[in-house]
Amino acid sequence: MAARGINIIAGIWLFISAFVWTHTQQQMTNTWILGLLCVIIALVSQGAPQVRFLNTLLAIWLFISAFALPSEHVGTVWNNAIVAVVIFLASLAPSEATGIFWRRQPPQQV
Repeated sequence: MAARGINIIAGIWLFISAFVWTHTQQQMTNTWILGLLCVIIALVSQGAPQVRFLNTLLAIWLFISAFALPSEHVGTVWNNAIVAVVIFLASLAPSEATGIFWRRQPPQQV
C-alpha cells in the first residue's frame, strides 16, 4: 500500500505543480489532468490492485509529453519527467495482498 500512497502524493504534486509553475496551455492542461487521474487510479487500485497498471500507462504518457509538448521552462519539463519516473516505478510495485509472482497464503492451522 505504500506504493499506492506514493502515487497519490505524486499525483497531488503533479496537479498542484500545474498551477504553481509556469506552463504552456497544453502542458498545464496535460499536467493537471494526469495528476488528477493518477490520484483517482491510485485510490481505486487500493481495492483492485491490477488497476495500478493504468498509472504505468499514465506515467509513460507523462514522460513522453514532458518532452513532446511545448514548454516555457526546462524546470517544468524535468519536474514532469521525474514525477513520471516516480509514478512508473510505484505503479509496478505489487501490493501486499497480491504480488506479481506470488500470492499470500493464509496461515496454516495445525
